[in-house]
Amino acid sequence: MRTRPVLVYDGDCAFCTTSVAFLERHLRLRCAIAPWQFTDLDSLGIARRRAEYELLWITPTGTVHGGVQAVARLLLHAGKGWAYLGGMLTLPPLRWIAHGVYRLVANNRSRMPGGTPACALPAGHRSGPRPTE
Repeated sequence: MRTRPVLVYDGDCAFCTTSVAFLERHLRLRCAIAPWQFTDLDSLGIARRRAEYELLWITPTGTVHGGVQAVARLLLHAGKGWAYLGGMLTLPPLRWIAHGVYRLVANNRSRMPGGTPACALPAGHRSGPRPTE
């Protein structure tokens, strides 16, 4: 059993990688962080399709939070003022609004600062290392 949560992101996406690097620099993260391409998704109970679709936060007990709720859990876990913001992201109607914003950003990550055209491609069409299936 894991003792720390795990943050799983898309390591082939420059915008995602830049965002995670920003979080590492500015938040006191107490979790394992790994691109899904180099993670044993089966051991975490995650389908590859889901990992390709959204950021994931996996608790030590195996509960999986995706998308903006993964961001909320990350912020809650970071503590201090970040926890307040994370808590706000779990409450309706902000939760619903944040979900819409997350999907808008995720669906357009190739157009975001730090994004590349590869971010827009389905995972199977990107260059770079491939996970074993």
